[in-house]
Amino acid sequence: MISVVARMLHVHPQTLRMYEREGFVHPKRTNKQRLYSENDVERIGMVLRLTRELGVNKAGVEIILRMREHIEGLQTEMINMMEHLENEFRDDFERRIRRMFSGAPDEEAKS
Repeated sequence: MISVVARMLHVHPQTLRMYEREGFVHPKRTNKQRLYSENDVERIGMVLRLTRELGVNKAGVEIILRMREHIEGLQTEMINMMEHLENEFRDDFERRIRRMFSGAPDEEAKS
């Protein structure tokens, strides 16, 4: 809830409402209560560090948050690609081992 998060982060609840209006965070709602996830609290903490400690303005915060999301998306994509390549490599390796021990010629080795 907004009061709990405000106390945790040592900010006024109005600051959290402003961050929501600015689009920095999107808490879930039940009835009229805002419910913040761990990711929301982390994100607000980052916004606070950027603005308070580094002097970044709202436009800069927006750019940094978008870049961070983009990088996280690229990291996820890269992990998925690596897993796919690993599976392909393992399948190919197992296929070659089976052929080798079964005495069947390796068709790929001929070409």
